Amino acid sequence: MRSVRPSTGPRRAWIAVLPFVVVILTLGGLYAGVAGRLPDPLATHFGGDRADGFSSAQDYLAGCLALLLVFGVGSGLLVRLRVHAREVPWLIATSYATAAVLGCSMCLTLLANVDVTDASAVREPQWQTLVSLGVALPAGALGRLLAGAAPPPPRRARGETPRLDLPAGTTAGWSRTISSPPLVALGVVLLGAGLLVGILAGWLSSAGLLLGGAAVLPLASVRVTVDRHGLSLSPTFLPYRCRFRRIPLDRVAEAGSRRIACFAEFGGWGYRIRAGGSGLVLRSGEGIVVRLTNGKEFVVTVDDAATAVALLNTYTDRARARQGG
Repeated sequence: MRSVRPSTGPRRAWIAVLPFVVVILTLGGLYAGVAGRLPDPLATHFGGDRADGFSSAQDYLAGCLALLLVFGVGSGLLVRLRVHAREVPWLIATSYATAAVLGCSMCLTLLANVDVTDASAVREPQWQTLVSLGVALPAGALGRLLAGAAPPPPRRARGETPRLDLPAGTTAGWSRTISSPPLVALGVVLLGAGLLVGILAGWLSSAGLLLGGAAVLPLASVRVTVDRHGLSLSPTFLPYRCRFRRIPLDRVAEAGSRRIACFAEFGGWGYRIRAGGSGLVLRSGEGIVVRLTNGKEFVVTVDDAATAVALLNTYTDRARARQGG
């Protein structure tokens, strides 16, 4: 029996966009069929089952189409950027479920207005919400089926787990700093804006900006260290011992290095969490990949990753030898 090959990147992106195209065509066709039987304005929003929001038929259609286009394009781009991520099939399933909920709700709202002379008299029964949610389940299942198998994990080349020729009884350390200028700029802008808003409008109003800057800056520039204790990450802008991530040797199964594509694999910069692991990715390029004893991976993009990997594997071997002895 021949195995089913996973869908390619462009094909998966189009698969993710497809349900939104179907909903746009369906909504457009429905509107063309009932346009002459709609009141002006339409009832477009409901509090409970009573109408409490109104708009013209053209504005309602334009708003619905714009929302569907945004979700459709966004889904396609997200899948295209993360084509090698193992959660892509579930992203596609989510896009199908989302398109089904939006499309069903929009079409039912349009149908509820047909042949009504006074839009304030339009009612939206609660069962319509249940129908929209019920349609999402088979739509999501169809999306997951069309997405195919999850992409295989990145392959490791032979010889990618080197050791450092370190004489017995001697120790060594390795350290490099990795920074993201866009994140540094974002952190500075958030803090600056927070201080300005705090002075002009009060500190309570600026709390969100200040907290955002305080969260972004520590991760915008990080010192990566490998020593006899394991792998550690420390914010450059804080004292050396303020580590936000440390992986001791007894949690390291094996370390390797490879090229990391931050958007394709993690969807962006920063400290990222995905199925099967996590990582600090401040750029695409060379990176350390640590396979942990629990089967997950931790990734950090940094220059001279091969040297760090060799030293970390050497210390891990020593730690196992001491435990075995």
